[in-house]
Amino acid sequence: MTKYLISFPGPAMDAPQEDMAAVSEAAHSVIREAKKAGVYVFGGGINDKVAPLMVAANGTATNETYTQTKELDGGFCVLELPSREAAVQWAAKIAQACRCSQELREFYFDPES
Repeated sequence: MTKYLISFPGPAMDAPQEDMAAVSEAAHSVIREAKKAGVYVFGGGINDKVAPLMVAANGTATNETYTQTKELDGGFCVLELPSREAAVQWAAKIAQACRCSQELREFYFDPES
């Protein structure tokens, strides 16, 4: 099976504040469904209140990112699924729950995982 990253940037979720509790419950419901189906690997939201660090091979850490990196925030999950079609179906469920489109990316196969 292949692992897929389903994600969205923070600004894409523009539901009114009064709807956020319902959006959160809907999103958690889809994740619970993925767990029950046995396809959930992991997921969460990027903490945008903690600055990213660039860590060099020698362990030096600096408060920066790659210049070509756009903002990385929002939510994501990784699902392990039998096909791209299944990944599109799960991404659509998450998009409906979060009320915003989701970006779908496929991980390379890792024979050691």
